[in-house]
Amino acid sequence: MPIFLPRLRHFVSPWLLPLWLTLSGLTASAGPLPEEIVNALARAQVPPEALSLLLVNADGQSAPRLSWRADALVNPASVMKLVTTAAALDLLGPAYTWRTPVWVQGRVKDGVLKGNLVIAGQGDPAMTLEKLWLLLRRVQGLGIHKIDGDIVLDRSAFAPLSVNPGDFDGEPMRPYNASPDALLINFKSILMTFVPDPANQVARVQIDPPLWGVQLPGSVPLSSTRPETCGDYRGDLKADFSDPARIRFMGSYPVGCGEKVWPVAYVDPDNFAARTVAGLWYSLGGTLTGSTHDGHAPADSPTFEVVSPTLAEVIHDINKYSNNVMAQQVFLTLARDTTGTSPPVPATFEAAREVLRQWWLQRISPPVTSASANLPPTLPVPLIDNGSGLSRQARISAAGLGRLLQVAYLSPFMPELMASLPVVGLDGTLKHSHAAPASAHLKTGSLRDVLAIAGYVHGNNGHHLCLVAIINHPNASAARPTMDAVMDWAATEANKAIIISAGR
Repeated sequence: MPIFLPRLRHFVSPWLLPLWLTLSGLTASAGPLPEEIVNALARAQVPPEALSLLLVNADGQSAPRLSWRADALVNPASVMKLVTTAAALDLLGPAYTWRTPVWVQGRVKDGVLKGNLVIAGQGDPAMTLEKLWLLLRRVQGLGIHKIDGDIVLDRSAFAPLSVNPGDFDGEPMRPYNASPDALLINFKSILMTFVPDPANQVARVQIDPPLWGVQLPGSVPLSSTRPETCGDYRGDLKADFSDPARIRFMGSYPVGCGEKVWPVAYVDPDNFAARTVAGLWYSLGGTLTGSTHDGHAPADSPTFEVVSPTLAEVIHDINKYSNNVMAQQVFLTLARDTTGTSPPVPATFEAAREVLRQWWLQRISPPVTSASANLPPTLPVPLIDNGSGLSRQARISAAGLGRLLQVAYLSPFMPELMASLPVVGLDGTLKHSHAAPASAHLKTGSLRDVLAIAGYVHGNNGHHLCLVAIINHPNASAARPTMDAVMDWAATEANKAIIISAGR
């Protein structure tokens, strides 16, 4: 079945002409690596050949200031989220929202619904516990306090995914490994809050969301062997999550830790939505005679809909805090809402990759033709895998990311994309960076053997540069000071008084 892209937003071609002319030299060498970067690599025991580096004007008006192995296809880790979020902003628009329809099936009398309550997930990446609470409160606002029937959850908007949360790194209970879901609730994770109560020699435990049918401990013994220190409180708790119907702590909680919040991906993710919806319904004082289970929504109009935050707000959380499952939700949404089919077919990663491929070829890397002899050679379509960068297979070049950043800079959605990126030394994943504060908006990425940054560097003179730096090497985790050195060097370049630009 062909894939159609009816919602493409066209860029203003006069802006792009100098960009295309400049990018033909995007992968050419622009001089040796700066000494401070070479020295930082040496201290991290990372060879220069493990680094891909590109620094180029954001407006596309001149050749790269530095291009080092920029054409090599490398693993970008979470920097790949730039491709997903830029494509989504262009294809869907920054004001795009997800709607979660709800049906009340049956007659309501004296607070009792004689029938089913149906909730259909449409891929909302931001259906948090608070949003679900508001949804169920709205149901109660319709006069429903008892459901004499079932709660039916329709999760068919996304095709079933053959993804095991532990496939990536053997850590299935890490929230970053949560898999996407048409009805994604609270990122399929629980939050366990521990508050010491020394008077009773326990730590009080609050677990959210409440999970129906799961035994949850209300407290854990308090340990005061080292009252002045915290240590490894997670290890000390000796948590046992092996039984989906019971969470246990076999150890104790150190009093020196104070209050802590521990997020954990639920051990039975496929039943997380049903347990959460039922548990929250009961916690609101509602009753249910039937069960909560998967099913299909009716074809008629819903009773009401719950609307998500806008795409611009969603990508803020994705890029600032590198949320993997939210990025995958957006990626799958591309396959669901840009195919031109009605009703939309269930979204798959394969279909999302095809949408991304077409978008890349049309907007980022158009092929060379006889009518466009001045355009650069086609850059390879990135191997994007699941859209989040949480992958060992994902590949893209620094040149490809550089072009993406330049095209985005000249597009109408530039403010939304740039604002979603962490600010050096101030927030998000760059809050604790030692580079010059507020000198850049940069997406970060890190995996075992991978360290990456990409985004925009700001000069005091109002000039903006695109920076991409990616290290693929077993010692990548030791190279964070190298990335600080790269950011400081790029900021110095951006602040140079004399800017030589093509055509000026």
